[in-house]
Amino acid sequence: MDDYEVYLSRAYDKLPDIKTSDERFVIPDPKVFSEGKTTVFENFNQIADVLNRDPEHIMKFLTKEVGTAGKIDGQRAIFQGKFTALSFAEQINSYVEDYVICSECGRPDTKLVRSERILMLKCDACGAHRSVRKRKARIESKKDTLVEGEIYEFKIEGMGSKGDGVAKVDKYIVYIMGASKKDIVKAKVKRISGTVVFAELVP
Repeated sequence: MDDYEVYLSRAYDKLPDIKTSDERFVIPDPKVFSEGKTTVFENFNQIADVLNRDPEHIMKFLTKEVGTAGKIDGQRAIFQGKFTALSFAEQINSYVEDYVICSECGRPDTKLVRSERILMLKCDACGAHRSVRKRKARIESKKDTLVEGEIYEFKIEGMGSKGDGVAKVDKYIVYIMGASKKDIVKAKVKRISGTVVFAELVP
């Protein structure tokens, strides 16, 4: 074996194991339903399998982000309080951005590893690695950002499945009946459930 073949062999040895496929990375939509004063996330473990992450790690992330307690029950997860599928979908997307997708090649073929107490995201597809961005800890102010009964101005960024206008304020997703996309409206907060808010237009 000449020098070229030796160097070529060494280069191949240093390449990461490629575990990608031509299949599109598709995250299932969260399936949730209310059960008394709790919300059941029915396909929680299925999503954890698709993300190839420890269900306990995802659970810890979700409970912190939605500000409630929860537990894993078999293939599903149960959260205290009432939440929508949309609110969980947004949090899952945030988790994927922080803990799954490679920032270099955009592939999900990654794994979490610790290096000198620092949590790193290592990509098996391109070999890149980065420290996991630490999300800012939830800091609860003495007064919530939104308060039931108060009137606020909202910018409608999208439309809900039932035709309600949807706005986002800090951690909250606000549904406003009768509002249209791109409108800037004044609405009164009627009910707050976790990070989901229901409001109605005011003159």
